[in-house]
Amino acid sequence: MTDVIIEKQGNVAIVKIEHMQAMNALSTDMYAQLEEAFDQLAAMDDVYCVVLTGSSRVNKKGKEVQSFVAGADISEMSTLTVEEGKQFGNNSNRVCWKIENFKHPVIAAINGFCLGGGVELAMSCDIRIASENANFGQPEVGLGITPGCGGTQRLARYVGIGKAKEILYTARATYTAADALAMGLVNYVYPIDQLMDEAMKLAQEIAAQAPIAVSLVKEAVNVGMQTDLNSALKFEGNVFAQCFATEDQKYAMQHFLSKSKEPKEFKNK
Repeated sequence: MTDVIIEKQGNVAIVKIEHMQAMNALSTDMYAQLEEAFDQLAAMDDVYCVVLTGSSRVNKKGKEVQSFVAGADISEMSTLTVEEGKQFGNNSNRVCWKIENFKHPVIAAINGFCLGGGVELAMSCDIRIASENANFGQPEVGLGITPGCGGTQRLARYVGIGKAKEILYTARATYTAADALAMGLVNYVYPIDQLMDEAMKLAQEIAAQAPIAVSLVKEAVNVGMQTDLNSALKFEGNVFAQCFATEDQKYAMQHFLSKSKEPKEFKNK
């Protein structure tokens, strides 16, 4: 693995995309590396939250620019056949689905360019925060294609159908971090030099909670978004009940009742 780097800080993992020559564009190989990274993280019992980000600086025509993911790799896609295009889409969708359904929360820390496949990758994360210099867009129709990794589906769920259609139909790549915040695509916007610190603060706050309960909340929200309210409430009741089989529930409630001043230390059991 050369272009996707995993780092750990306590119970938080950082996944950094460092495909600098192509502004972190997502090729078949890059998607494979991302999938491998999240498979590795899934096997780690002490990772309770993940921050996904791009390399802070990438090379564009001899200049350093900041990029989360500037899109999918056009040089690879330009010669694909219909069958190859289907396979590329299937591969990318599998990776984004895996991130969306990863057992612990994933935060996208978006620095700089976030276009096309970059927006789709970010939308597969649970929470998105952006730097002030970030810019967003789904430029696919300007390249003669449609989004192929959730752009036509997740975007409308986050920003509403009307705004999503505007973004998708116009191929604009000029939506700012402020625009993304206003439309609900990102949760917060920070100066670039504060972005990772703020992402880590949020990740550590999440990682300090009961890991099993957080994972069950993520599952309940994801399932609930795909079904009717009555079915979703039944599912929520089931995951609520599951919590009472955990050591963490018994420990945390006793910690509360005893009015302990000691920091809670969950065991993920």
